[in-house]
Amino acid sequence: MVRQLFAMMLGVALLGVTSYVAAEDKKEDKKAEKVTLEGKLVCTKCELKETKACGHAFLVTDEKTKKEVKYYLADKGGKESYHKECCQAPADAKVTGVVVEKKEKDVVKLTITDPKVEIKK
Repeated sequence: MVRQLFAMMLGVALLGVTSYVAAEDKKEDKKAEKVTLEGKLVCTKCELKETKACGHAFLVTDEKTKKEVKYYLADKGGKESYHKECCQAPADAKVTGVVVEKKEKDVVKLTITDPKVEIKK
């Protein structure tokens, strides 16, 4: 009887911790704000030669460090309407979206999710 009571109490405690962690994750998602960046939109296949299929990367020069920062766009790659503008040569553009840091093979990769791309003419 004591074991059953202990097991039930432990289960309730774990459920509470899980609910708390899930609530904290939702708070962090709400904090993610859209940003607007200006830079060069390039094809990850043709210009950067990083992928086998066409995709998009956005190159922005950091004003403080004067170094180039590379953001990958989470989009449909070569199927996007703006792809023809940047496939063979970089295009000046403005991108709005949420920047997400993803760790891949001990390297932090910056990705812009739900990107809205405006090619400058």
